[in-house]
Amino acid sequence: MTRNRRFARPSPGARATEALLSTKEAARLLGLHFNTLAKWRIRGIGPRFVKVGAAIRYRRSDIEAWLQSRTHAHTSEYESH
Repeated sequence: MTRNRRFARPSPGARATEALLSTKEAARLLGLHFNTLAKWRIRGIGPRFVKVGAAIRYRRSDIEAWLQSRTHAHTSEYESH
């Protein structure tokens, strides 16, 4: 019997299997209102997101990377994002 190959196994290190967060879950993680993330998507700012059909999802690693990019030691090194 052959296995169903429709769902190919991702390559090692691929983030395809990383759990995806809904907009509300991502907003809760960031301490924001979910509408803020929706507005940021329209403006092209904020964490990267994944579109799955009509649904918008966020990878925790993308949120963490976005937060890391916004981390500053003092105000003189801050650039407007």
